[in-house]
Amino acid sequence: MSSAGVTAWCCGVCGYVHRGPEPPEMCPVCGSPREEFKPYVEPAHAAPSGVTRWQCLNCGYVHEGAAPPGECPVCGAPADRFEPIAETAGRAPQTGEAAEVVVVGAGIAGVAAVESLRHASPGARITLLSKETGLPYYRLNLTRYLAGEIGAGDLPIHPKEWYDEREVALRRGVEVAQLHLDEHAVELRGGERVGFGKLLLTIGAHPFVPPFAGANREGVTCLRTLADAETILEHATAGARCVCIGGGLLGLETAGALARRGAEVTLLEGHGWLLPRQLTQRAGEILGEHVAGTGIRLIANARPREIVGDERARGVLLEDERLIDADLVVIATGVRSNSYLARRAGLEVNRGVVVDNHLRSSHPDVLAAGDVAEHHGTVYGVWGPSQFQGGIAGMNAVGLNAEFGGIPRANTLKVLGLDLVSIGPVAPEDASFRAIDEEGEGAYFRFLFRDSHLVGAILLGDTALTAPVKHAVETREDFSDLLARRPSARDVMAFLDAERAGS
Repeated sequence: MSSAGVTAWCCGVCGYVHRGPEPPEMCPVCGSPREEFKPYVEPAHAAPSGVTRWQCLNCGYVHEGAAPPGECPVCGAPADRFEPIAETAGRAPQTGEAAEVVVVGAGIAGVAAVESLRHASPGARITLLSKETGLPYYRLNLTRYLAGEIGAGDLPIHPKEWYDEREVALRRGVEVAQLHLDEHAVELRGGERVGFGKLLLTIGAHPFVPPFAGANREGVTCLRTLADAETILEHATAGARCVCIGGGLLGLETAGALARRGAEVTLLEGHGWLLPRQLTQRAGEILGEHVAGTGIRLIANARPREIVGDERARGVLLEDERLIDADLVVIATGVRSNSYLARRAGLEVNRGVVVDNHLRSSHPDVLAAGDVAEHHGTVYGVWGPSQFQGGIAGMNAVGLNAEFGGIPRANTLKVLGLDLVSIGPVAPEDASFRAIDEEGEGAYFRFLFRDSHLVGAILLGDTALTAPVKHAVETREDFSDLLARRPSARDVMAFLDAERAGS
């Protein structure tokens, strides 16, 4: 790789930015080798060697070891859904200052921040504040818990001893009521104040509930916490009539989990097809056909007017006057960043807490990561970026000055037994885009090019080429020669498969 004139390098796996004329020997965030780094403007990617770390292509979970796990502990993906992240030795040796750091929020961003904090600074005083009473857990696994695939004991990210051994003060069941930034303290509900040198906000997001009548009736819930999951399990007995409002990923997974429990499930999607942000209309229709084949009743273009009933919900009334009977209603219509505390404290907030490449907010001693953070106009709202942002923010909380350069938007999902990958944009915006589609044998593929570069793709039903597609998008690979031959989608796949075999 040529370094002439290059002053910054971006990790193609996690978005970490290294400043200097040469890339580092390995990424201090995800452990990728120097070959994975690319010039910050025009990235380059090379195949890893000496594999000791593996990343799940479904959810972004990183596993350490000489081989991938038999099953992803986050999403249940099998071993062949893991991609190697190579490194030739241990993590890059960096030592941060012994700061007093308070992390508010114990989701994946908060736990990743604590992990990197302790790695970078053995002497840092770390306090992790969690509103929930249980151990921090894999939120992505809640739908698997609903489906009965795993038990409650499989949910925690780390056992209690992990925090004790690393001298992390994990305080559970506490709620932050106010941020006193001038005094470098957070105030807990009840009046107690906890001082900090650096504050890291990883307070996540809350479910968005549309303003239709009846949303506060008994039997109406969202799925964001373990307590929500327990509430749903109380009512989702075999034969129960369950209505899921929202056909996004969470709505789909929740509907599938309830159907596995034997419930009669109706899924309401307000758009004309499922996952409209991630899929073309045809891909969404194919997914809808698959969902219907599992026994779930799917209603597209469904616009709820009211959740009807007395004290308890009895059904969902649509704008077209149809009434869908329900014993349980689960609302899965998206999330909004938990920005209330930050707004009250005077931090700059747009859709989330506005952060720079160092994940610092408008206050020099306050950082933010995960669902609450807005980086260059983007609130990622998914597991992988939250984990990487948390790791980088944790490093910066102890003075390491790491940077997050952003990563492509990607959704690698397994929905109701149908493999699906969607990365980048999928719809042409103007004449500079060129789409190549193909459908057949239970699969659908779309590749979207712009100026001869692959910028987006859909792999539905066959996701074997996820890694080379992801890499091609990340590295802005030039497909000029191939496109000049007017290729089919199968030709594009054969080209990517040949590159994978030769790497």
